Amino acid sequence: MTFINEYIEANKDRFLDELFDLIRIPSISSLSKHKPDMYKAAEYWKKMMLEAGADKAEVMETEGNPVTYGEKIIDPSLPTVLVYGHMDVMPVDPLELWDTDPFEPVVKDGKIWARGADDDKGQAFMHAKAFELLVKTDNLPCNVKFMIEGEEEVGSPSLYKFCEDNKEMLKADVILVSDTGLIAQDIPSITTGLRGLAYWQVDVTGPNRDLHSGLFGGAVANPINVLCDLISQMTDENNHITIPGFYDDVLVVSDEERKLMAKAPFNEEEYKKAIDVEELHGEKGYSTNERTGIRPSFDVCGIWGGYTGEGAKTVLPSKAHAKISTRLVPNQNHEQIAGLFKKHFESIAPKSVKVDVKPLHGGQAYVCPIDLPAYRAAEKAYTETFGKRPVPVRSGGSIPIIAGFNDILETKSVLMGFGLESDAIHSPNENYPLFNFYKGIETIAHFYKYFVEEMK
Repeated sequence: MTFINEYIEANKDRFLDELFDLIRIPSISSLSKHKPDMYKAAEYWKKMMLEAGADKAEVMETEGNPVTYGEKIIDPSLPTVLVYGHMDVMPVDPLELWDTDPFEPVVKDGKIWARGADDDKGQAFMHAKAFELLVKTDNLPCNVKFMIEGEEEVGSPSLYKFCEDNKEMLKADVILVSDTGLIAQDIPSITTGLRGLAYWQVDVTGPNRDLHSGLFGGAVANPINVLCDLISQMTDENNHITIPGFYDDVLVVSDEERKLMAKAPFNEEEYKKAIDVEELHGEKGYSTNERTGIRPSFDVCGIWGGYTGEGAKTVLPSKAHAKISTRLVPNQNHEQIAGLFKKHFESIAPKSVKVDVKPLHGGQAYVCPIDLPAYRAAEKAYTETFGKRPVPVRSGGSIPIIAGFNDILETKSVLMGFGLESDAIHSPNENYPLFNFYKGIETIAHFYKYFVEEMK
């Protein structure tokens, strides 16, 4: 289908200009001061959908940030694809580690550098342009709906009710998502599994005020010391999580499936070199890919307390805090895990401090059946554009709402991601290769043709 490549080539500079205007909106969902930016991003998506050829598009309210919904129904009897993406991005801290302004995108070394370049503005934008391409060339073979939300980076708390309230509007044969990645530019892959997530904030309080560390040190418990000690007890010498009941519902992957997973290309030395570490670390008895794909994990995402400014201040702090997450695997219930952690962490705390564990957000794991018509269509589309069959992989990441779609909308999702591990999502200097951006548009456009064929 040469018209696809011809349209991309003729419009590729405009595509970038339009994407850059979206990236320039600092739509950080976790910071309340950026609430107006969420509406700016939502309105921009509405504009893009209408210009691309949607019959209608609107910014819809939720209990939190807005959702932009759009659709083009060419024939109700034809299959329908619901495209899901998110307009919100992660905070940019620490700002001093960025080489360029995170919200002023630049192209260098064949990559777009900016916050949201990959996650998820760049990837979601590919769907808008693939849709435009098919509409403008009169090649759209089925109905398309868009749902672009503004809270994915904080766990999509408002989207569950939005889906409950709008089941009929969101009715589709498949949900198509690009918020995952490829093994490499020359090794296409389709994500068939996502881990779940449970996330907490832990607050430890000792004395009623900061104390002089000389006058009180050694006589009064230091909340930071206690917090570090409690965290260290959450895993054992084999990096096995010690929370009672944590593994009760973990589905053990068979030796046969583990052998199949091991066939996926992976170079441990290159992996270590890319992140500049000498040695890898994880649960004993599992490979690196297994640790991130089929096993749960425990991580401290942030920790703070006491004096952290310039110079010295001899203080025994009153409070210490941490943000902690676990990645979960199929069959683990994130609400149950949240309760188990809270109960255990608070129970082992010494009486010299007060400990409060607050669940922040979470979501279930998801596994995509590889016998879905939409999966087969995605497989054919990647094969068409990359010249080789994609490898099915399980991702270590989480998109909590995907399991929600499965439960609420009763619709499976296919995860056609195009990011790379080197894209530094959630980190300073996030980037997205131009090759992946344009190849993503091309592959998604092919997907629609094969999807309609597979649905017959």
